Amino acid sequence: MKLQTKVLGWYKRNKRDLPWRRTTNPYHILVSEVMLQQTQVDRVIPYYKRWLKEFPTLAALARAPTRKVLAIWSGLGYNNRALRLQKLAQQTSKLPQTEEELRQLPGIGPYTARAILAFAFNRDVAVVDTNIRRVLIHELGLPEDISEAGLEAVALAQIPRGNSCEWHNALMDYGALHATSRKTGIKPLSTQPRFAGSTRWVRGQIVRALVKEKSIPLPELEQAFPHTRFSEVVAKLRQEGLVRQVGSRLQLG
Repeated sequence: MKLQTKVLGWYKRNKRDLPWRRTTNPYHILVSEVMLQQTQVDRVIPYYKRWLKEFPTLAALARAPTRKVLAIWSGLGYNNRALRLQKLAQQTSKLPQTEEELRQLPGIGPYTARAILAFAFNRDVAVVDTNIRRVLIHELGLPEDISEAGLEAVALAQIPRGNSCEWHNALMDYGALHATSRKTGIKPLSTQPRFAGSTRWVRGQIVRALVKEKSIPLPELEQAFPHTRFSEVVAKLRQEGLVRQVGSRLQLG
């Protein structure tokens, strides 16, 4: 196909050397995919390396203290991703090789399941992130309001059979470095909200503070990180199991 020749040719000359592309270990691929959710590639790389140094296997992650898991993750944001990874590790010592079985594990949705199948097992499944969506719409002249199901059908038809891993890496790099949103004029489906001062920022600051200190009085935390929805943020953290309240003090769950 014309698109395959164009994108794979460009990729051979311009591909990024990313640490998770040097492995087909399903657990390592899982870690990279979870970290890359809502987070830029350059920020993920040092966290990915540090995480796998501390927790090189699912078994190592499963038996690690929660405080250590959060400490290694701290600063990456969306800390409940770390807890879901550990919960998954505590449920299985080996990742399955079907989408249905993968999606039964904590924190794995359709996209992550297919990414694991494509990058770890080279399966011919459609993995459509924001970059791949933009490439397909731009290069194939698709309408920007194409349905998710319609886009996935198109993506599946474009996969060079037996070369899914390289193909998806090529599409991602082509979209991230060449067919950018600015260059194509194609907008992402959603944009990231302002981070500093947001509820997500407050969540991260609370968890980071509790990683350093065993427990902190709630009034002290609220004074350090004032926010109109502070109580709601704390309640959500408790609900997710990230923190727990003992008297008037807060500590990691």
